[in-house]
Amino acid sequence: MRIVMAGASGFLGTTLAEQLRRGGHEIVRLVRRPAEAPDEATWNPSGGQLDPTLLVGADAVINLAGAGVGDKRWTARYKSLIRSSRVDSTGTIARAIRQLTADDRPRVLLQSSAVGWYGDTGDQEVTEEAPAGTGFLADVCRVWEAAARPAEDAGTRVVLLRTGLPLNAHGGLLKPQMPLFRLGAGARLGGGKQWVPWIALEDWLDAAEFLLRRDDLAGPVNLVSPHPVTNATFTRTLGKVLNRPAILQVPGIALQVALGEFAHEALRSQRALPRVLERSGFVFTHPTLESALRAAISDDSPAA
Repeated sequence: MRIVMAGASGFLGTTLAEQLRRGGHEIVRLVRRPAEAPDEATWNPSGGQLDPTLLVGADAVINLAGAGVGDKRWTARYKSLIRSSRVDSTGTIARAIRQLTADDRPRVLLQSSAVGWYGDTGDQEVTEEAPAGTGFLADVCRVWEAAARPAEDAGTRVVLLRTGLPLNAHGGLLKPQMPLFRLGAGARLGGGKQWVPWIALEDWLDAAEFLLRRDDLAGPVNLVSPHPVTNATFTRTLGKVLNRPAILQVPGIALQVALGEFAHEALRSQRALPRVLERSGFVFTHPTLESALRAAISDDSPAA
């Protein structure tokens, strides 16, 4: 396939682009600066500018663009950036697709979203059929996904990737935790009863490629393991695979001091299940947490 990708410089985008290239696919990366390589094309998502002709001849578009949720403290300005960086990029791509004729339009748009859509679900299991929850991230996900509708209305198959927490030592959830756990300072967050919707990076990559090929699948898809665990179990299992104690606890009040408003989201419980993937026959390489963590750690290096 010829695939146009936004957000290709991020952690997930970089690894997905590498895997797709190894599979023989051609990747064209959308960049905000002037294009400097044959595989780059310039766009301006904050200004709503994307030349629709850049998408002509593309089999698929993958949009993973968006400011990191946990990268900075949640000031009013940064919360606005979290929202606008997602909605603007998605809307720009979807409107560009809508401007093309049926023969020129990409067949599929893989559009990033998140399990934050569900808000705090406590102990309740949630599948793709569950409605949007409440809270800042749930509200962001709602308008984020809605921004892709022009592409869907135009006849392009739109898949909403409601991603959980990918596990890899070089990025995502594990990267900041690994040094602490290796020092024996690993700790559960708050009471530890909140559910963690994790997924092995390898499974996330394979699921994204699976969804590119499956013309019968559209709409929201939970990219999470079929076996979510509580934060306490996650903490205990990571300590086990690293052969380090993990008996400490970070009180909720301490998280609020350290993280501000983001602490409320970090303590939310999301027992999300990958119902669409399971029903469609997708096979997880690492369905259990211990298997996923051991794979992630084996991929680690002293330089990471």
